This record gives sequence, C-alpha cells and structure tokens, in this order.
Amino acid sequence: MKDYLARIWRAIRKPSTHYSLGFLTLGGFIAGVIFWGGFNTALEVTNTEEFCISCHEMENNVYEELKSTIHYTNRSGVRATCPDCHVPHKWTDKIARKMQASKEVYGKIFGSINTREKFLEKRLELAQHEWARLKANDSLECRNCHDFAYMDFTVQGKRAARFHSTFVASGERTCIDCHKGIAHNLPDMAGVEGWN
Repeated sequence: MKDYLARIWRAIRKPSTHYSLGFLTLGGFIAGVIFWGGFNTALEVTNTEEFCISCHEMENNVYEELKSTIHYTNRSGVRATCPDCHVPHKWTDKIARKMQASKEVYGKIFGSINTREKFLEKRLELAQHEWARLKANDSLECRNCHDFAYMDFTVQGKRAARFHSTFVASGERTCIDCHKGIAHNLPDMAGVEGWN
C-alpha cells in the first residue's frame, strides 16, 4: 500500500513536458474557480432589475406599466422585480432561461422591437411566449412568492376562493391561466382563441 501511494505521489510530481501533473491539476483547479466566479458574477449581474431595464425597449414599455401595478407598490412594501417573475430561482431552470434570453438579446442587437410601434406589433407574440413558459412550469415564478399551501380562502373574494380551491388545487389550471396582465398591460386579445 505504501509503495502504491509513493507511485501515485511520483506521478503527480513527475513533469509532463515542462510542468508537473500536480502543478497542472492545481492550476486547472484555480482557473476553474476563477472561471466559475466570473460566470456566477455575470449571471447575478444579468439577474437584476437595473440590467433588465438598461435598454430603452424595456424601460419605456413594460417597466413603465409595472410601476402602476400592485407588484411594484403596495401596502406591504414587498416589490417584485423583473427577475422575480421572469427568471426561475432554481439554478438549472435559471440557466435554461438565460439561454432562452439570448434570443431576446439578439432581438435587441438587431432592433426587432426598438420602437414603441414595433413593440406593440410583436406584443401579443412576446406575451404568448411568456404565458406558455409559465404554463409549462406551473407558474413557478408566481409560486416563489404566492404559496398556494398558505392561501387563506376565507379572506379572498368568493370567485377567487372558488377558483383557487378547485382549479388550482386540482392542477387543472395554474396562476397564469387567470392572471394574464397582472403586472403588464394585455396585448390586443382580439382573435385569440378562448379569450373572453
């Protein structure tokens, strides 16, 4: 056993051509830590409201709408920011969403919604993508703050209590099915199937 450990130690210390295997391993570890730190820092910087509204398309359109909603200002002082609703908290889901967002950056670079008119023209399509994403993940971002298990149906309106206790509890519907337009103006829904 002692001889086996000595051989391993010699292999680690033995130079590859110019550097020892131990030096290369340690160097790779340190480089990995630096890369991970930089990657995580960039991920967190792009996960702030300041970053989200740094382009005028977001600041002058959807952010202005958010300011007039209960998600922006309310009696409790709890405020939702862009990433709270549009970026999942779980790491793997967050990475997948960031990869999706690269298409949005492409749109920004090539000016597909750089005017109010272009934004309004594409608004329904953009909203439908977001609604489909929230429907597919069972409104995960909503549930980060609004925990169904702790809802008090006795203080809700009759209609809300009925919908929450039946449709949401059974899994037949999710938050986004009924709460489209809760933080942003709805697009023109004329001609959208199933919309009343």
